[in-house]
Amino acid sequence: MSTTELGIGLISVGWMGKLHSRSYDRVNYHYPELGLRPRLIIAADVLAEQQEFARAALGYAQATDDWRDVVAHPDVQAISITAPNYLHREIASAVAAAGKHFWIEKPVGRTIEDAIAVADAAEAAGIRTAVGFNYRHAPSVSHARELITSGRLGRITHVRGRFLNDYAAEPNGALSWRFQRDRAGLGVLGDLMTHAVDLLQSLLGPITEVSALTSIMIPERPLPGDGPSTHFAVIEGGPTAPVDNEDYAAGLLRFADGPVGTVEASRVTVGPRCQIGFEIYGTEGSVAWNFERMNELEVCLGRGGPDHGYRTVLAGPGHGDYGRFQPGPAISMSYDDLKVVEAALFLRSIETGEQVAPGVADALTASHVVDTMARSAENGGWLKVPATVPAGAVR
Repeated sequence: MSTTELGIGLISVGWMGKLHSRSYDRVNYHYPELGLRPRLIIAADVLAEQQEFARAALGYAQATDDWRDVVAHPDVQAISITAPNYLHREIASAVAAAGKHFWIEKPVGRTIEDAIAVADAAEAAGIRTAVGFNYRHAPSVSHARELITSGRLGRITHVRGRFLNDYAAEPNGALSWRFQRDRAGLGVLGDLMTHAVDLLQSLLGPITEVSALTSIMIPERPLPGDGPSTHFAVIEGGPTAPVDNEDYAAGLLRFADGPVGTVEASRVTVGPRCQIGFEIYGTEGSVAWNFERMNELEVCLGRGGPDHGYRTVLAGPGHGDYGRFQPGPAISMSYDDLKVVEAALFLRSIETGEQVAPGVADALTASHVVDTMARSAENGGWLKVPATVPAGAVR
């Protein structure tokens, strides 16, 4: 099969930028039918050592300290945007204006206004996009979706969703940009709740009403020292400053198709490490999934019998894209594999001209939900979620 090279640019060579790059390298191995073959052209980062890593380790032909060089490069047709939230709107809008496709990490800006601006820019440019909602691509999640859509669980009545993480559980963790509203926007609502909301909406359809609460549980953190610092850096002693976005959020939900439920997110849990998951209940059965055991789905079918209850179904070739990665069941897939699925969907969207990856329209839908949750937390009432384009990448 003939293939066409697609020039790739990268903006920000951090953990996620490296992961995007590795995913481009792997995508044609796992999806050989794709007619596009990524070629790594140029990467941008403000740190000289990251520029060198992009050239020497990741394989980019060039590196620069100015993201505008990536946008302007004549050999680049698609760009991965993995910069911090406060740069999303400016960068994504510039990429769209240049007529180049982009793969961006959520939440696509600091505010709902940012998300709207990015979605509008992409639509006006007629480009294809992808957003980093990787959890919906887990094969066990795909199996849960098939059980729901096939009717085997009956009418879905209620759901419990969550994303509990411990990345900020250390009180002496440095006050990075993630804890500053002017740079991150929302706290755990934008960072983790966006993932949980997208996952639930990809399974059950749009959320239409919410009532929410939020809390800042570690109100001050130490200021970072000189040079780059992340929220994983632990700083003992020294001056501190306030955290001004939320550590915890919880909400009551109503879905357009009838189910009700709850969702919560925390970045300060002690115990759960990276526990995004759900429990979905229907009149004829239920399913439960936890990313910490990504390759297992708890399934209960029927309402009785001597062996009634959950049984563990191990992921296998019949579930989602599992067969692209492993030949037989119960051979674990990884987080990195889910980003390869994401890269393949992005490339397929570009190749076919049809938006098949979860794109900025899906990000806008999720952003409307979390923005409504933030507003509800201020007054304690039920609020309707503004209607947007339905989540369009249900697979």
